[in-house]
Amino acid sequence: MAINHTIKLMISTKTHFTSLVLASLLALLLPGCAALKTGTELISGVSSYFLGGEDNQEPPATLVEYEAEIEIDVLWDDSIGVGTDNQFINLVMMVSYGKILAAERNGLVQSRNVKTGDLVWETNTDFRFSAGPGIGDNTVVLGTSNAEVIAFDLDTGEKKWEATASSEILSTPVIADEIVIIRTTDGKVLALSEKDGSELWMFERSVPALSIRGTGSPIIVEGNVIAGYANGKMIALRLIDGKNSWETSIVIPSGRSEIERLVDLDVDPVETDGVIFISSFKGGTSAVLEVDGDVLWRNEDVSSFSGLSYDWRYLYVSDTESHVWQLDQRNGRALWKQDALNNRRLTSPVAYEEYVVVGDYDGYIHWLSVSDGRQLGRIKVSDESIDTNLVVVDSIVYVYSKDGTLTALKARLF
Repeated sequence: MAINHTIKLMISTKTHFTSLVLASLLALLLPGCAALKTGTELISGVSSYFLGGEDNQEPPATLVEYEAEIEIDVLWDDSIGVGTDNQFINLVMMVSYGKILAAERNGLVQSRNVKTGDLVWETNTDFRFSAGPGIGDNTVVLGTSNAEVIAFDLDTGEKKWEATASSEILSTPVIADEIVIIRTTDGKVLALSEKDGSELWMFERSVPALSIRGTGSPIIVEGNVIAGYANGKMIALRLIDGKNSWETSIVIPSGRSEIERLVDLDVDPVETDGVIFISSFKGGTSAVLEVDGDVLWRNEDVSSFSGLSYDWRYLYVSDTESHVWQLDQRNGRALWKQDALNNRRLTSPVAYEEYVVVGDYDGYIHWLSVSDGRQLGRIKVSDESIDTNLVVVDSIVYVYSKDGTLTALKARLF
């Protein structure tokens, strides 16, 4: 008998105990049809692959003392319910029009003053939020584990409409030109009207039998919806009608087993000056022309499932071992690598002014130097991990911790 449902693999890093990883993977296998031998081989292969085998189980790097070069001030902090409630979901924070928007797993949505943290409004619902919020002109949109899409008024928090998707939503909704773009875990891209939630178009692409849990959020560039898929391909769909503009292979799966062939493009792509940058789980980091999908370059040494960001000239990537890299946008050449935070499950790095900032699994935020990657300072903001990418607005770093803590930080020289 065969497993008759798609198995979604929840990434677990080398910082977890083997038993916990195996328990998580067992929980993801639907009961009944799979033969015991098949399931056992699958779990053994997955644990060996991600944990590196018995002789290669590196713990997260221990933080060492160094002479800090900056002072980090906590401007404000507050809490929004249970946060992610220890689930592997994609609840983020968004800053727009002087407000910071965030939601928690059990249905609470909040809007706060971005400078003071004061509550502007909050809305309690019964939804099980799993992704978002995305923000439009006057709309806040969230997705749920039950395939619901919910829109709220940006100014008041009042619910505007509700729509239904085909499966769980783990990608942040994206809104442009009064169109809401939703990606679901079963490979669909859904376009809804921002006004009333009615369906405008739908695109479907099958997903591999085994893939990393999660889907990268699409971006909208020059009237195209750009999204990466678990099969290593990137597609561009016309925002207005969902027609395929182009498709390109970023990385081609290779290997004999499904695990060896994991090449998911699960990070959010970024775009600047007509070039899209994307990183794959095992296939490196690539640059692609926005107009036709031509691959300009690929750095196969730097793979990521955390994410990447950019400044005026460089890319910044947290790789699969939590090493932070600075790459040249023009050719992908590595300029520096910071490996002192090895296996600390880093967020995507974000660059501003002279700093590169990342969060880790133990609630620390680290400031690195743009020039050479050296550590400049750090601060612990939570007892739980930082899974959500950081947001920087006006030189203030905003953090959303897994336990629901929202924090605003500002760095200054001594």
